[in-house]
Amino acid sequence: MKFVYCCLLLLMGIIVNCPDTLAQQDSVPVHETFRIESKNVKEARTINVWTPPGYSAAIDSFAVLYMADGGIAEDFPHIAQTVSNLVAANKIPPVILVGIENTQRRRDLTGPTEIKKDKEIAPVVGGAAVFRSFIKEELFPEISKRYRIKNERSIMGESLAGLFVVETFLQSPELFDRYIAMDPSLWWNDRYLIKHAAGYISKLPAGKRLWFAGSQDVYNDTRQLSAALEAARLPGLQWHYSDEPLEQHATIYKATKEKALVWAFNKQ
Repeated sequence: MKFVYCCLLLLMGIIVNCPDTLAQQDSVPVHETFRIESKNVKEARTINVWTPPGYSAAIDSFAVLYMADGGIAEDFPHIAQTVSNLVAANKIPPVILVGIENTQRRRDLTGPTEIKKDKEIAPVVGGAAVFRSFIKEELFPEISKRYRIKNERSIMGESLAGLFVVETFLQSPELFDRYIAMDPSLWWNDRYLIKHAAGYISKLPAGKRLWFAGSQDVYNDTRQLSAALEAARLPGLQWHYSDEPLEQHATIYKATKEKALVWAFNKQ
């Protein structure tokens, strides 16, 4: 039993640190960067923005895809390259990609927890609600001021960022239209979101889209979320679960991002 517990702790350590190792090999796409002095999180936040080709010469407005772990040393480069390739191939419509760079990742992407081991992953955890307030009250208006956008928002993330995506989908679904989560850390707070999923799902508004995936490292949890969604059978909800038993936590983001984006932006 002690051996199993140690293995679980090791896996949790890999999961919460994973994005720091993903984007190292990817070239940085042409993009814009600005900073917001946030009253909500009480610090300056760096925002990276990729716009589709021809944006400056066009008059069209575009949907916006937001992403956590959106720093240049994080996942922004490879997601921007993927979005660019999919737009060029006409597999998804042109979108604006907005990456939110981390300062205290484990603080911002986790909800509250009563579990002692959860609280040990960082000096401060449980700040997801405040981070959502920053996105809603400060980032959304800033993006609207700086860019030509439609009232059409999506969000994607992996690992703890995937947890944030799922938590937002269940608890604040009005913020985004599309939600994409790879290997969400649903183990957080003794699997609170899974245990309470049915109640949250029953209150979801119509017209939302959710795509999520689970690797061999987390699929026991993601399958339970899938089962809860299947049991609810909400007619106004479009969702898809991609079971990925051949993928690992370190590989699933890059292995599934293209099909996730294609489904999310084209599913009718």
